[in-house]
Amino acid sequence: MPAVTVPDILLLPRITEPDAAVAKERKVLAVTTAPSGYEGEGFPVRRAFAGVDLRALDPFIHMDQMGEVDYAPGEPKGTAWHPHRGFETVTYIIDGTFRHQDSNGGGGLITNGDTQWMTAGGGILHIEEPPEELVVSGGLFHGFQLWVNLPSRLKMAPPRYQDIRAGQVGLLSSADGGALVRVIAGDIDGNAGPGVTHTPITLAHVTVEPGAQLRLPWRADFNALAYVLAGSGTVGTDTDSTGRRPVRTGQLAVFGPGDVLTFGAQRNMDGPSDKLDVLVLGGQPIREPVAAYGPFVMNTRDELVQAFEDYQAGRLGTIPAERVAAQIPEEPHPGHDVL
Repeated sequence: MPAVTVPDILLLPRITEPDAAVAKERKVLAVTTAPSGYEGEGFPVRRAFAGVDLRALDPFIHMDQMGEVDYAPGEPKGTAWHPHRGFETVTYIIDGTFRHQDSNGGGGLITNGDTQWMTAGGGILHIEEPPEELVVSGGLFHGFQLWVNLPSRLKMAPPRYQDIRAGQVGLLSSADGGALVRVIAGDIDGNAGPGVTHTPITLAHVTVEPGAQLRLPWRADFNALAYVLAGSGTVGTDTDSTGRRPVRTGQLAVFGPGDVLTFGAQRNMDGPSDKLDVLVLGGQPIREPVAAYGPFVMNTRDELVQAFEDYQAGRLGTIPAERVAAQIPEEPHPGHDVL
């Protein structure tokens, strides 16, 4: 799991250790295990938010861990052209390469540690696929895609694309040098990531060394979620009633209120990874009705109907001439029923 690494973590800015006498630890409310499924043309995913109440996820809607899978030659898969409206997609690639193209002119290749941030807003068509050379050669593929909701006043905002290179992410060290924190968007302890967000959020990829602990300051007005990408360890502390909870690859921890998140890496890992890798995310809840179906996330059923009508009428964009016609998914993404 390369993403972004540094030769000497001790040269990075240090995260201030939260004052135990003042800071409030966030209790762990739940730990869930992501079920496996398939997306697009058949690439394997874990549904990270499955079974979690949308009120605990707000402002997030959906997240897939893509892979980790080692493809044989000819096996890599992507998606067909498809529409979106009403939210933003954030695709972060840890291993491998993915190509994005959209009807608004955005696109490019993203690889180890890169992020593509697409604001669908009022409507866009896009495609995500492995480049032809990767299809021919096969190889390791691992990443995730997150859906960030937009408030009603921004549902119809103009589409936007951000290409965030691995070298642009904010890099921080824990106070003792035992954890590397990559800030993709938002702010941690006064250190901002490069992602520009419509909805106030923080998104970070954390790697904790075996036996180390990270106490991460977190905005009190944000919710807090942590998804284990690799390795095993604990979330929370022994100082609250819920206690320290064990976590492993494919599990999501939901935290309660407070301003500190605590992670600990198991000293002797029992899987292929020798470190604990966690995707930490949170944001300011929107607290508006959510109507989601397939590729659209709106506020009402009527707005969903309008989105489908606009797509069928060609009002969500035009596919470049060299591409085949777009296909709307026959089935909604699991967990994306009308709410």
